[in-house]
Amino acid sequence: MLSKSESHTSWQESVISSSWLTYILEEWTGVEYHCLYYISFILLVLNIIILAPLLIFMSSSWFLNLLLHIYKRKNGLDEDFSNKSWDNGRFMVASILSMHGKLWHGYELHGTEKIPEGPGLIVYYHGAIPIDYCFFICNLYIQTGKLCYSVVDHFFSKLPGIALLFNLLPAVHSGRDESVEILKKGNLLGVSPGGVREAFFSDENYNLLWGNRKGFAQVAIDAKVPIIPLFTQNIREGYRTLGKIGFFRWFYEHSLLLLIPVYGGFPVKLHTYVGDPIPYDPNITATELVEKTKIALETLRDRHQKLPGSILRALLERFDKHQKED
Repeated sequence: MLSKSESHTSWQESVISSSWLTYILEEWTGVEYHCLYYISFILLVLNIIILAPLLIFMSSSWFLNLLLHIYKRKNGLDEDFSNKSWDNGRFMVASILSMHGKLWHGYELHGTEKIPEGPGLIVYYHGAIPIDYCFFICNLYIQTGKLCYSVVDHFFSKLPGIALLFNLLPAVHSGRDESVEILKKGNLLGVSPGGVREAFFSDENYNLLWGNRKGFAQVAIDAKVPIIPLFTQNIREGYRTLGKIGFFRWFYEHSLLLLIPVYGGFPVKLHTYVGDPIPYDPNITATELVEKTKIALETLRDRHQKLPGSILRALLERFDKHQKED
């Protein structure tokens, strides 16, 4: 135990040390202490806004992966995910994510009746964080029992602690041949042609950034399956990036590292709309099918999304009970 005199001395030393640090900062920056305090507070808030979405997304994935490991151990399961014993674990994960979407974003899914009973290639617009697509596959599974495979970036295969979650939902890092095989087995497969570039560098105008990509169209042709367009209203208002800043675009193009800051996590209203399927046509080329798919997705966007997007408007839509459903 410290005596009162020792405690007082310690407090004085702390104050002196703090005053000395304040003096140094003021000398270096030329800014008074109270201004530095407010600047630090603002930077802290910005840091939380920018880092929180990715941290929440990753921590949620790790948490769900941990629950699945507990489920696996408790039920003595192996890695055979076709085993019906995994269905309850899959339903548990889907229910948790679906509840998150409902509580935080008032998430709603429209048009599931347009998804065929058999295989199909689902093509969606890629938001800054594709949380809407996660909500979609979970709600689809809960409502219809249909399991949708998802093509994800190879970057995610290198992340530790989420392999079980990705195997169960399931996510694949597949090439063209594997994608065709998945579809030929009668499955649904989701893909975003815009990928990382669309996620980082599209904006509140929801431009499709597909470049010259047409591999997905060739996959649909080779597998002889329809393409189903998918678009989520307000996903850019929930999560945005700093991709408009030229330095971040330059940095990504030269390094291909996924280090573009994302901010948001705003509880905006999210509606996911399933468009009319584009049926398989043996006489169409991949280039023509890409164009038809792009038009279908842009039609969904123009019908359901007010452009440019507004965070405030998207927040207010949480309280709008009379939104028109097309």
